[in-house]
Amino acid sequence: MKLKDNAKAMAALVAESGSRLTDTPGIAAISAARLLGRTGNPTRFPSAGASAQYAGTAPIEIASAGRARHRLSRRGDRQLNAALHTVAITQIRMPGTRGHAYYQAKIAEGKTPREAQRCLKRRLADHVWRTMVGDERRRTRTTGPGGQPGATTASSAVDPTPTADSSDKSLPGPAESEPTPPHQTP
Repeated sequence: MKLKDNAKAMAALVAESGSRLTDTPGIAAISAARLLGRTGNPTRFPSAGASAQYAGTAPIEIASAGRARHRLSRRGDRQLNAALHTVAITQIRMPGTRGHAYYQAKIAEGKTPREAQRCLKRRLADHVWRTMVGDERRRTRTTGPGGQPGATTASSAVDPTPTADSSDKSLPGPAESEPTPPHQTP
């Protein structure tokens, strides 16, 4: 019973966040919650590559005996990597998805199933980062710069062009200087 309650709570929180991750095939509410929770604010990463490195999906080149190949890094957030792995496996098993087509294309290029899966995980990491950054930008457009609703950078003045009253206007001519008397000591 606790698992169902947790799943419902996660689904509600993902829906409340306004994330569009669940629009991606293979990402349900629980996977989206794991991705959102482990990543935090996606704008802290300057690029998709930095995000992929944090997730441990950026490949590392290994060269030996004249043959170069790539393997996944053992660094990075392992739980985030596991969530991306779940999404990748789900997409591989879902014919008709872009992930499945990408995986099959990599197999046709001559990559092993594991190498093709690594490529898909990296591509999914990029997609997840772009989606999360887009969600964050949408969220900051509806809220102000401080993240609070109603705070905007636009002026709240009623009249955008202020008018000057007669007492606010400058005098017609140059100002005449009046000399200041020297300071006298008693």
